[in-house]
Amino acid sequence: MKNIKTEIVIIGAGMVGQSIAYQLIERKISNKITIIEKENAVGLHTSGRNSGVLHAGLYYKPGSLKAKVSVKGSKRLKNWIIDNKLSINSCGKIIVPTETHLDKQLDVLAERGIKNGAKVEYLDEKSLYEILPQAKSASGRALWSPNTAVVNPKQVINHLKSQLELKGVKFKMGHKISKVNKFKSELVFEDNSKLSFDYLFNCSGLQSDRLAHKFEIGLDYILLPFKGLYWKIKDKSPISISTNLYPVPDLAFPFLGVHFTPSADSKPVITIGPTATPAWGRENYNLFDGLEPLMAFKNISILASQYIQNKGGFQKYVNEQAFQSFQPFLVKAAKKLIPSLKPEFIEPSNKVGIRAQLFNLKDSKLIDDFLCINGLNSTHVLNAISPAFTASFELADLIIDRSEIF
Repeated sequence: MKNIKTEIVIIGAGMVGQSIAYQLIERKISNKITIIEKENAVGLHTSGRNSGVLHAGLYYKPGSLKAKVSVKGSKRLKNWIIDNKLSINSCGKIIVPTETHLDKQLDVLAERGIKNGAKVEYLDEKSLYEILPQAKSASGRALWSPNTAVVNPKQVINHLKSQLELKGVKFKMGHKISKVNKFKSELVFEDNSKLSFDYLFNCSGLQSDRLAHKFEIGLDYILLPFKGLYWKIKDKSPISISTNLYPVPDLAFPFLGVHFTPSADSKPVITIGPTATPAWGRENYNLFDGLEPLMAFKNISILASQYIQNKGGFQKYVNEQAFQSFQPFLVKAAKKLIPSLKPEFIEPSNKVGIRAQLFNLKDSKLIDDFLCINGLNSTHVLNAISPAFTASFELADLIIDRSEIF
């Protein structure tokens, strides 16, 4: 790449970065856009490795950024997917309490969903059995979210890239940033080529805090990567699941627990997961790939200190979720949803993801909402966690509106 100039540069060709480009063009703000991606293909990280679930907006605290964008964002993305004839499984979602004391959380979720504009219904034991006979609710009650759907995330992100290229967006693939000059609004790449810009959007996902720090932005924040491993139901298993099946989550913590998800394929594959275990690198998808020992030890020390200090949060996380990458622990959690599940009914899936969870070093807490910080001629999307994929177009508008591009 030679030295070039662009109006808008977006770092990261994930779903959020591409959606910002799409909305900048749709809103006629700019059509001179360059997207920089360090990989040679899109969808190799978070955007292409998520579960593909389009969430309906039940979990999020009313008034939060997640709540503001999830319902509208899901509808917009769903309509775009249908219009573009991409795969979608409009299978809905059931949420059940796995312990009787969690039953009251169904009312909290229902109230949140209604306030957020989502459609939600209560199910009694008979109605639950009619939809999903093999599921169990500890209290006999469940919630039904008919508007939850599942898509193929890699198909979505690749199709969006094709549309953006037709609209004139330039993708520079395989380019890694080595230096930034925020005063000159200039990026320097590993091959010593340069790119100057009028405005920059940092949507680099797992690397977003590191890039922001180069701009001296968000120095109190660091990303803690959590690995999400999946298993899947074997083809000849007697387990049959036609909808998403989730446990009632701990709303004080950002993980939703192990759940069952049917894919968007014509013959759906049922996955179980994801786990939420500390990763040994931001891109540590396989055992020895992407290892970052120094980062991992630092992050584990942070988690250990939180375990000691926070009995209600991190201790519960470690006790209930940190070891679910081991099959016996995962099966134990999954059996609370489907009691007839047996270890011989499942096998490892090749699906592995890394959740980029932002942590505030100053306040010693996980950030559970979207977070964007503006810098000089730049906006840094530091915490694009779920439901960022679901809400992508609506979230892109919010990021643009809160930027200083105008």
